[in-house]
Amino acid sequence: MVFADSGSFHDVVVQLPASVLGRYERLIDALREDPEITGEVYVDPRRLVAAYREPGGGDVG
Repeated sequence: MVFADSGSFHDVVVQLPASVLGRYERLIDALREDPEITGEVYVDPRRLVAAYREPGGGDVG
């Protein structure tokens, strides 16, 4: 994920379970809605610029 903060950009890499990713068409929906994710990772939607899967990211699950 990429976040904007006072004109600077910050990358944050997280591993998400493949089982969760398979339930959502869009990654952003999993980050916002899935209780398994929201209980572990806080995503500030006002600062979120991009969320993407890295090729060969090695999803857990």
